[in-house]
Amino acid sequence: MKEYYKKENEVIADEYAKSLISIEDIVKRTQGDDKYEKYFNKLGEFILMLSDHERELDENYFKNKTFEELKRINKSLYQDILPENYNMCYGNPTYAVNQFGKEMGQILSFLYAKVFENIQFAYQHKVFLMNRVNQLFIKIYEHIMNNNRLSHSEIKTIILEDARKYVGKEVELHYDELCNSNRTYLSDMIRCDDLSNYKYLFKYGYYISENEIKIAQYLNSVPKDKIKLMANIMSEGYRIGFIRDNKDISIKSAVSLRYRIGFELVIKEVISNFEKINLKPIINIETKTDTEYGFSFTRLDSTKPNKQYYYDHRYDYALYFDEDYVQVKQQAIKEHVCSMGDSLHAQGGPAVLEIFGEKPFYPENKSECLKLNNDQTSLDKISKTGERKEFTKYLSGDNYSFTIVSYPIPEIGEQFEEIFDETIKVNTLDVEVYERIQEKIIDALDKGDYVHVVGKGTDTKTDIMVKLHEIKNAEKETLFHNCLADVNIPVGEVYTSPTLKGTNGTLFVKEVYLKGLKYNNLKITFKDGYIDSYSCTNFDSEKENEKYIYENLIFPNDTLPIGEFAIGTNTTAYVMANKYNISDVLPILITEKTGPHFAIGDTCFAWGEDLCVYNSNGKEVIARDNEKSILRKTNIDEAYTGKHTDITLPYSELESIDIITKDKKRIRLIKDGRFILEGTEKLNKALDEA
Repeated sequence: MKEYYKKENEVIADEYAKSLISIEDIVKRTQGDDKYEKYFNKLGEFILMLSDHERELDENYFKNKTFEELKRINKSLYQDILPENYNMCYGNPTYAVNQFGKEMGQILSFLYAKVFENIQFAYQHKVFLMNRVNQLFIKIYEHIMNNNRLSHSEIKTIILEDARKYVGKEVELHYDELCNSNRTYLSDMIRCDDLSNYKYLFKYGYYISENEIKIAQYLNSVPKDKIKLMANIMSEGYRIGFIRDNKDISIKSAVSLRYRIGFELVIKEVISNFEKINLKPIINIETKTDTEYGFSFTRLDSTKPNKQYYYDHRYDYALYFDEDYVQVKQQAIKEHVCSMGDSLHAQGGPAVLEIFGEKPFYPENKSECLKLNNDQTSLDKISKTGERKEFTKYLSGDNYSFTIVSYPIPEIGEQFEEIFDETIKVNTLDVEVYERIQEKIIDALDKGDYVHVVGKGTDTKTDIMVKLHEIKNAEKETLFHNCLADVNIPVGEVYTSPTLKGTNGTLFVKEVYLKGLKYNNLKITFKDGYIDSYSCTNFDSEKENEKYIYENLIFPNDTLPIGEFAIGTNTTAYVMANKYNISDVLPILITEKTGPHFAIGDTCFAWGEDLCVYNSNGKEVIARDNEKSILRKTNIDEAYTGKHTDITLPYSELESIDIITKDKKRIRLIKDGRFILEGTEKLNKALDEA
């Protein structure tokens, strides 16, 4: 891997060597009991250790170490932020603020997180990025220790200057790793390494838990036919997605692979499948998530050593995020997206293998954490929209596709292997059967003016009227997309973009997990299609509950529209969830198929509304816009929210779904959680068998 960044590393080699000498000196000079000395001594030693570690990381290193040695070293790198140590960790904003005061504590916790990134940089041999961290560390040390501990505002200036200086390089690196199919070190590793020797897991530099180890062991123990089946589900879903939407896959030469570490045996077969249709794999090692394709797709990932740590630092960029920084970044994006335009256009989009089964995460909202202020929140939205505009000049909805599939990990419990097999069954249901049934549902929905969804309960419950678009030519037009098992595996939903005006009511779900976070008694009230109020019962304080929802579901927007209304039809998945009591850990990819769901944010057609979409019966899905997205015609900055979160009401909490026609007649689709529309009864078979 060293050869990939040789040029960048050579440019800063002398400066990097001098930085290490300076940091060695800092470590020698900070041996006392002063709290600042202890801080800089600890971080300095960590930097020096990682520098030594980076130099020894090569094929011989992994060859000569035993699996247990590599496992021990991996844990030692992350030990400081592990839950059992986190209370006394400078990376914990609460601890840092208690030690140094709020302003300085936040800064030093931020610096800790920057230094911590050197783990990934060391394993990727990005010495030029390690050097950046070193320079920032030295500057902050000198200003604090040699200048009578200057005020936090002066330290923030140092951080801001660093951010502006390197943002161009960050953008360049981001897009290069996103679309450069010549960076093949990870795909080469998957092709060439002995994947039955689990030492390869530690080459990533990510935290490797029992999840990653056990899933790799499990996949090595199953018949090869099962591995091939899993790979075919993923690659065929991708290929069929292009065909379904009448997009030309032959003009594409690359596919972006996203997966969870441990699934390399499957990914090896996926790579082989894609190469047969002339698509080179791009495996992006960058650790962040992205929304370039209109969705939030995790890239490469493993079990987090401590989810609270990452939650605490999600807004660290508040320290330097201002108008000047955004302008510099936007200019860099324009330059680099333009220079890499051909490579971006060659991308077919992401093929994603997600996981589920991790223990639910209940975050602690800490007052000590950095947060964006109101001005920064507005800037954040402008920045993301601006980047998306540049990106879609070369890769827009009319020329890319994707696929996404999910499997359990061992953390799900003792029945892991049974659940794994059940998940494969769910992922391979008969598409033709569902297509016919869902067409019956759509035919009925197309007669509607509204859809009335009512949940069970006597007090707080779901009761919402969803306003539908108007069909002018019923023979050629439809409102709902017949979603099968291609881009969005497994099979089982019909969805539309509702009309906002006239969509009113309450959505209430007793327990739901959204983007890895749990919400108890989530209640959202809509007025003319927009969120009017919201609450949950996660915390004792109503204010804390509202803050929790806003920061994790709505931010950086003031409110969100209903971008999608859908009806899930996968009763087999619903039965699986209840049989194994895993509803709380299922991914939204599966959960959304187990009842009606409402997506808050952009529509499913965001940034591609002008692209005609057809169901297999030849009818055009005309409900691709709403009153929010249509603003792209006059002011694109106001058209999109950058959010899309599906909230599912499970069948068990569903009283009825009625289609209300213009003449006020009711066509009942579901009653007491069962499908009763003629032609849909077969969906109840799984429920009956359960």
